Amino acid sequence: MRILIQKFGGTSVSTHERRTRVVNKILKARDKGFSPVVVVSAMGRKGQPYATDTLLSLISSDFKSSSPLGTDLLMSCGEVISAVVVSDELLKLGLEAVPLTGGQAGIITDDNYNDASVLKVEKDKLLSILENGKIPVVAGFQGVSESGYVTTLGRGGSDVTAALLGTALKSECVEIYTDVDGIMTADPRIVSDASLIEKISYNEVFQMADQGAKVIHPRAVRIAMNGNVPLVVKNTLNDGKGTVITNSTAESSGNVINGITSMDERVQITIKYSENENSENYYTLLDELANSLISIDLINVFPYEEVFTIDKGDMDNFKIVMKNLGIHYSAIKECTKIALIGSGMRGVPGVIAKILKVLFRENIKVLQTADSHTTIWCLVESSKADRAINALHREFLLGGK
Repeated sequence: MRILIQKFGGTSVSTHERRTRVVNKILKARDKGFSPVVVVSAMGRKGQPYATDTLLSLISSDFKSSSPLGTDLLMSCGEVISAVVVSDELLKLGLEAVPLTGGQAGIITDDNYNDASVLKVEKDKLLSILENGKIPVVAGFQGVSESGYVTTLGRGGSDVTAALLGTALKSECVEIYTDVDGIMTADPRIVSDASLIEKISYNEVFQMADQGAKVIHPRAVRIAMNGNVPLVVKNTLNDGKGTVITNSTAESSGNVINGITSMDERVQITIKYSENENSENYYTLLDELANSLISIDLINVFPYEEVFTIDKGDMDNFKIVMKNLGIHYSAIKECTKIALIGSGMRGVPGVIAKILKVLFRENIKVLQTADSHTTIWCLVESSKADRAINALHREFLLGGK
């Protein structure tokens, strides 16, 4: 049995017209000899009646904080509705579909409501449905705890559901359908000539997803990579080939840089030893921030200075922690972290020098840099971020493929 996982996002199932396209994708998979397992997100986005954020608006903040179990039960409803509605669309064409909750599909999690971790996937029910020639339509984003309560897998969790099922069922592929043509070399809202990346490695796309690209959930990429199941990101609204994600870097483009992503609302923090030498808390600062659940990145620690960035949303909490510790600091607000990603940069000299040269030519000050084997990060002022991304995109010849 050739199993194919097909995951359809919220915009893909939001209208009857789009659901017709979804059904056609499923039919084509059957015609090619696949046994499809369909995973669906909640219909539409905030403001539309069955979207997750719309459902959340029905309950108070007090209930959300006091009853994460109840909140998960509510949040799971949107995907369940989608699973039933898509099953109905299939039935109209004479295909028998079986709508399932995540728990009924065998996704067993811990009790960490709102962001549960999957303990195991029990695949027998899905295999039985497939062997009987029926199409399972699974509500994404959810599972069930070992004690029997509905849990959710965190925002973007329908991608995670698809990757989990693809790995458990040893599917030939996991198709992620969305409202874009695939993974692009940059955000087309920022770079007008951003082009489609036809093939890319798991590690590269994981970095892109982790650093701001919102086409696919990074946890889904990690799960598929561990299971060595190919991912394909496609557009529901056309028949394009999309982006193929595999374990082979040899299948990437061969470019030094494959894509550029960015994250806004960063704040750069500088803490000087000379201003805090009498404070015993200077050397335990990073531990205190971790204990306060303040995430930091782009960390540069020097003998007489510590520099890092935090999310703008953590700034109020950060100020309280610094005041309690008696630590003096300076902050540059409205920063953007730009990430240049490509497995081709590994072992290639001069890449960061080229990046800095481009930004200097554009009169863009680089506040901070960091790098790994496949990613180089630059921190710049947000007001100049779009110009920086476009200049780098041109320099590394990423457009017009």
